[in-house]
Amino acid sequence: MRAPVNRIIPFSNVDGPGNRAAVFLQGCGMNCGYCHNPETQRLCVNCGDCLPVCPVKALSLQNDRIIWNPAPCTNCDACLATCRHLSSPKIRYMTAGEVMAELTDALPFITGITASGGECTRYDTFLCELFTLAKAAGKSTLVDTNGERPFTEMPKLLRRMDAAALDVKTTNPADHLALTGVPVDTVLGNLKILGEAGKLYEVRTVIVPGRLDNHRTVSETAERIAPYPGVHYKLIRFRPHGVRSEWANTPIPSDALMRELAALVRAQGVDTVEVV
Repeated sequence: MRAPVNRIIPFSNVDGPGNRAAVFLQGCGMNCGYCHNPETQRLCVNCGDCLPVCPVKALSLQNDRIIWNPAPCTNCDACLATCRHLSSPKIRYMTAGEVMAELTDALPFITGITASGGECTRYDTFLCELFTLAKAAGKSTLVDTNGERPFTEMPKLLRRMDAAALDVKTTNPADHLALTGVPVDTVLGNLKILGEAGKLYEVRTVIVPGRLDNHRTVSETAERIAPYPGVHYKLIRFRPHGVRSEWANTPIPSDALMRELAALVRAQGVDTVEVV
């Protein structure tokens, strides 16, 4: 099958253990207020607004579909700035084999492949195919997920992948619904599923002063992580660059707050905590 690929990064040291290739798939079921990559949320609706703003004519309309030609593209992102639909015209529908072929030169130098997004688990069948090829090449496989889809519905993917990095944005049900547009229950259920399967590599929480109950979220998440030794808990400072205007004046959390929250994690019995 083919999946909509937003971009492929051949070398990354921030998308899981070791040096990895990261494959970003298009589409997400959450609509987070502080999303730094809103252009990955929706599929292109072929409205054509981006056509006149491309300075190198890398976009064209063929059979009522926007077609992107990567050769002349300078990645100025004028098309993304113009899009009103939380999307990108720079999408390629690729097979797993085509993705692996694009990574041919990188494979000798990477430890594994991370699927990200958007929300990559929307394409679990594609991921099974990609991870089968990756494992055959001797590479580890990791899913970077917001937890919107229960892994109980994706048993083949759970078996095929080595591990997952899971976002827990907030444990407060009302806050999660307001922030993302979806309930938190599935996310927390996935933490338990992945932990019990021995496939939870990392949990991440963005710390947002004044907007979310950070202390409650960090404490309750660390308590859920504690039964699974070796799981990383990454606390990420909110940064206003690139967010929507209504979030632009939200302050960056202080060093003192981040140290306080890291201490809270350790107090719950989680030793591997990282602040970024």
